[in-house]
Amino acid sequence: MKKIALLLFLVGLFSCSKDPASFVEHIGGYWEIDEVTLKDGSKRTYTFNNTIDYIEVSDSLTGFRKKMLPNLAGKYETSKSAEFFKMIIENDSLNIYYKTPYSSWKETVLNANESQLLIINNTNKDVYLYKRYQPLDLD
Repeated sequence: MKKIALLLFLVGLFSCSKDPASFVEHIGGYWEIDEVTLKDGSKRTYTFNNTIDYIEVSDSLTGFRKKMLPNLAGKYETSKSAEFFKMIIENDSLNIYYKTPYSSWKETVLNANESQLLIINNTNKDVYLYKRYQPLDLD
């Protein structure tokens, strides 16, 4: 119970401390999961990701997220499937509403800057910390 209270406190702290509109400009691009904090307070750290997320945001605050598979040639492989979304600033938060043919859900951006993206999934209450993807330099 204490872990849930601490998690909710941190979510409240992050969501109230910055202007959510300032997050929008940082969301687009290539991201990889760094760490997930589960609802029970336990953490899972990702030291290697075989896929990354590509997020594209339009001026109308709509966009999509796709799973990408980087290869050694510096290119990306992907399927044709994508998760389409609409971002809405409401109640001093930046919320992302996803819709696919199979499901719909909401995530809230807690923080976003050039190097990190912090999101809570409002369905399972897991908190995802992403870091900006840096391609491998094999030269």
